[in-house]
Amino acid sequence: MPDAMPADEPALLSIDGPIATITLNRPAAFNAINLPIAQTLERLALQVEAEREIRVLVLRGEGRAFCAGGDLQTIGAAAEADTITPVVGELLQHYHAFIAALRRMPKIVLASVHGSAAGAGMSLAFAADLCIAAEEARFTPAYAKLGVSPDGGGTVGVVAAVGIRRALQIFLAEDSFTAQQAYDWGLVAKVVPAVELKAATRELALRLAQNAPAGLAATKALIHRAPTTPIEQQLDAERDAIIDCMHTEDFKAAVKRFLSKGK
Repeated sequence: MPDAMPADEPALLSIDGPIATITLNRPAAFNAINLPIAQTLERLALQVEAEREIRVLVLRGEGRAFCAGGDLQTIGAAAEADTITPVVGELLQHYHAFIAALRRMPKIVLASVHGSAAGAGMSLAFAADLCIAAEEARFTPAYAKLGVSPDGGGTVGVVAAVGIRRALQIFLAEDSFTAQQAYDWGLVAKVVPAVELKAATRELALRLAQNAPAGLAATKALIHRAPTTPIEQQLDAERDAIIDCMHTEDFKAAVKRFLSKGK
């Protein structure tokens, strides 16, 4: 069921069975994040979160890049006008609500990256639960060169994936790095030729969507809370989650299939 949004919207949503796709749709600006796209992304994420049939959300960029980060024309104008606090504050209010929804929703979020993922675009790629990238993709932290700190969940996704020391290296000592480097560091799940990215993304999304909704949602929630949860609380959460999953029809059917194989 493709969404009936106008094609000139700054972000687009399409739904195909259990897989939803949000496309950043400012190709002339390399999908840079300004207020309209941030507001649209927040709205679309909440829509996906509320759709029970969706199991996987794919994030992609239209045109030559995944996302060039924050819109420097908007931010530069605000700096000249001394309106950084209200302008950037409002922009990040909506963009960070979008990022929070990605992390919170009981679906797996898969970033599909080609071209450039810079600044907040790099943060978005790694704030997603998983990332698949084209061989030619480049990840550019960008923040240090502008004399600022990360946003858009960059310190959340990167630190969780690579640890503190590598995160400091990435944000403070790397001008950019390749998809292969990102794979070697554990930031990217799979690297494929650019011409294969669309098909490989769909193949991985379909594989992820085979997971039963309860198990998928519980696994995501448990894994994301694990680094900051005391062991006793984490074990209690694991107990409660697996018992909840075992009450579902998906579990009962899976057990029957498994037991029947042994006969």
